[in-house]
Amino acid sequence: MIDLTQSNPTHAGFPYPLDVIRAFDDSSMLSYEPSPRGSLAAREAVSAYYANRGREVSPDRILLTASTSEGYSYLFKLLTDPGDAVLVPRPSYPLFEYLAAMESLKVEQYPLHYDNGWSIAIDEIPAGARLLALVNPNNPTGSFVKGGEMERLKTLGIPIVSDEVFSDYAFAPDSTRVSTLVDFEDCLSFSMSGLSKVGGLPQMKLGWIVVNGPKDLQRDAMEKLEWIADTYLSVGAPVQCAASKLLVFADQFQGLIRGRTVSNLRFAKEYLAGTSANILDVEGGWYATIRMPHIRSEEEYAVDLLDHAGVLVQPGYFYDFESEAYLIVSLLAEEAQFREGIARIRNLL
Repeated sequence: MIDLTQSNPTHAGFPYPLDVIRAFDDSSMLSYEPSPRGSLAAREAVSAYYANRGREVSPDRILLTASTSEGYSYLFKLLTDPGDAVLVPRPSYPLFEYLAAMESLKVEQYPLHYDNGWSIAIDEIPAGARLLALVNPNNPTGSFVKGGEMERLKTLGIPIVSDEVFSDYAFAPDSTRVSTLVDFEDCLSFSMSGLSKVGGLPQMKLGWIVVNGPKDLQRDAMEKLEWIADTYLSVGAPVQCAASKLLVFADQFQGLIRGRTVSNLRFAKEYLAGTSANILDVEGGWYATIRMPHIRSEEEYAVDLLDHAGVLVQPGYFYDFESEAYLIVSLLAEEAQFREGIARIRNLL
């Protein structure tokens, strides 16, 4: 079977150097020094990560988590009460429903519309929610929020939670794009990322939240987040001790991931050109969306590909696409396997 849903970089055939293992050769991890925000050394490593991208982020604005999922949990606790509504994008990955339900919250969706590119339908955003979640770039559409959209989103008067785990994986520059909110000062916002995507290391369980916005709101939010984090102290000492070395490795490893995703995306566009299917515009991330002719349902396409072509894909309804028929493929798959999978999709057409 050809798996075009691969989202785990550790199972995608990338060569991980021994430097990853050696990063944990540090006797300081044998000492337990709990800190709600995370160790200063690890937060300084995250600060350096942003500095390497031209962003100034003080370690005092950074709080470490075990994952971005945990980051959502902390922020939902901080910003909402049970029964409140949170705004999430549609389409996007389905984890929001589960994370919100665990905090006794309601999910309200705001649509992304496609017209030779994705955009936020800001006029269709429901009122009355306590926060708005961005996935930037979005998963699976690969679309970044634009500067004009942020100017309008800030007028909603609610905090913005920006999931930026794929922000390092843009396919091309775009001066209209907002790749991160870490220097966004106009309203209270939170930027989240972590080693899972930044370094292709989901097993290391290190994420972070950066608190942004007016200084007084930053300070108040961080004090409360620190209290929440102190209740759990979930981030392990070993990964905090290794953080600076792992983030240095991440810069090198991203080149491997970026090279493969760019190559696979280029092949898919070229190979499906002139057929009744096409790749929707994608700006970044690890996924591509194939728009199939709407003569069959997504489920029929997915089942037929699996049963008769041995290709595993994800139907668009997994991600709450509003209409049919879309298939989602991962650009992380090894190139030979990816090309064979796309060829079999074309044969099905």
